[in-house]
Amino acid sequence: MAEDFNAEQKRYLEGFASGINAVRLTGGLAAGAAGAPAAEPTGPDAIHLKAQDRTVKDGGKLCDQEKWKRAESPFDGHNRLKAEAATGKAPKPEDNFRWRYHGMFWVAPTQTSYMCRLRIPNGILKHWQFAGIADLADAHGGPYSHVTTRANLQVREISPEHAQPFLDGLTDLGLTAQGAGADNIRNVTGSPTAGIDAQELLDTRPLARSWHDWILHDRSLYGLPRKFNVAFDGGGVMPVLEETNDIGFQAVEVLEGAAVAPGIWMRLVLGGISGHRDLARDTGIVLKPEDCNAVADAIIRVFIENGDRTNRNKSRMKYVLDAWGFDKYLAAVEEKLGRKLDRVAPEHVAPRKPTDRFSHVGVHRQVQPGLNWVGVVLPVGKMTTDEMRALAGIAAECGDGLIRMTVWQNFIFSGVPDAKVAEVEARVEALGLSVKAAGIRSGLVACTGARGCKFAASDTKGHAMIIAEHVERTVTDLDVPVNVHLTGCHHSCAQHYIGDIGLIGAKVPVSEEGDTVEGYDIVVGGGFAENPKIGTEIWKAVKAEDAPARVEALLRAYLARRTGPEESFQAFTSRTGAEALRDAAEEQPALKAAA
Repeated sequence: MAEDFNAEQKRYLEGFASGINAVRLTGGLAAGAAGAPAAEPTGPDAIHLKAQDRTVKDGGKLCDQEKWKRAESPFDGHNRLKAEAATGKAPKPEDNFRWRYHGMFWVAPTQTSYMCRLRIPNGILKHWQFAGIADLADAHGGPYSHVTTRANLQVREISPEHAQPFLDGLTDLGLTAQGAGADNIRNVTGSPTAGIDAQELLDTRPLARSWHDWILHDRSLYGLPRKFNVAFDGGGVMPVLEETNDIGFQAVEVLEGAAVAPGIWMRLVLGGISGHRDLARDTGIVLKPEDCNAVADAIIRVFIENGDRTNRNKSRMKYVLDAWGFDKYLAAVEEKLGRKLDRVAPEHVAPRKPTDRFSHVGVHRQVQPGLNWVGVVLPVGKMTTDEMRALAGIAAECGDGLIRMTVWQNFIFSGVPDAKVAEVEARVEALGLSVKAAGIRSGLVACTGARGCKFAASDTKGHAMIIAEHVERTVTDLDVPVNVHLTGCHHSCAQHYIGDIGLIGAKVPVSEEGDTVEGYDIVVGGGFAENPKIGTEIWKAVKAEDAPARVEALLRAYLARRTGPEESFQAFTSRTGAEALRDAAEEQPALKAAA
């Protein structure tokens, strides 16, 4: 036919050709070949291709994401992605997935734009990098950023044509977003007070940076069965929540009488995924700090080869550990390493020193004489770009020039001389922010929520602020830190299961016709660091408008029945039981009136 295809016909043919190519690449047409053996995969993606081949050979059906990775590598397809984005074109689902390898997340329908998640090893930026990110946000996105629960930054409202210019700007700042999303190893976290904490056993900064570099320069570590988290804890006063990570390395002191020489070692914990109600467990293995990279690499390669590539809900490493048991998994790791790993019985490891829940807020003495770190409270992790530039100025003029993000969605200044502390406090307060470790706000954590994430069932950040304002007005005698975590969905980005009080978004039915409103299921009694624990659910389907009164009632019941200020909310919940706390809360005036 002489006539050209119309636009709709062209799209159909493009899709058909793409589908045929994907089927061919995933071995779907192999049965029709004339008996020719498939070529052995080679190159940096070979370990993943072989795992996919085994899945199909064993009768499994690759999930869409695995097919997309195989049809076109997100790295090989980058120039096409960039060219299409430059026209202002929204990505197709498979290209949205591929863009995430470069740190860009298309977040429609909540926002018709990209969100960029960075990579900041150990969460530490220089002041000029911090200010530079603010400038990039102004030039290419929305005039604000969010601190995440991986001590990282997100910038939102980046239109397609600004995606690559934003990434180029990060490169100019000596930063990257490579591998910050999709089936990759996420931002490497370490102790926020690394190198300045008198209590710490080990400075995590070199370890986090080394592992960050190891990941970036090995393409075979991209394209895992699902995302992967690694954290390094130095044993200091501020925890990094390594027990919520797939791999946690904990600095510990090994005592005399162990099978290894006494001294500072890294203890290996595995399988943390708090959204699936599991915390990392001690493997009994200890290793020298310089061996962390090789051991983490071997652990991940066992996961690459054996993780589920058919069911995204069961594709995290936890599920391989559940199916195999720790002994079998660790034996496979040792086989890859070609050696046995050292093991130490718990009685030969000194207990972790206590953490301080207020250490990420307020003024604290550093190990360096005459210097301090100062933690700033951010309203659910959000800063405007003007605030970011002003805060960068404070870091440069009053501290050591560093901005240290924490997993509590805030940051700390470090290297502040005694004579400059008052100036830092005054300048922060002049911005409308605070360094005061008081009330509920300093322990308030919230994920992006329904305003910016299609998975979220509720507006977590907005509701978190309403809860904070309500509690500050009604529970004026709260004299201890209480962590309240709000997460929008089962992914639990705000780690609601480890909060003293955790809320997970839910759609609450309000009519027989199926109408719903935003709301939450509520858990209590979670913990971390020296007291790790998954919280217990006590209420389901609480309307968002009723959540502030529920939190108020829980806090009032705790204050009325605790043994004293020295008994934390978690300790009280553990002593009395979550159900008893619920019953006591329901007797409080705030809830009896509502009933």
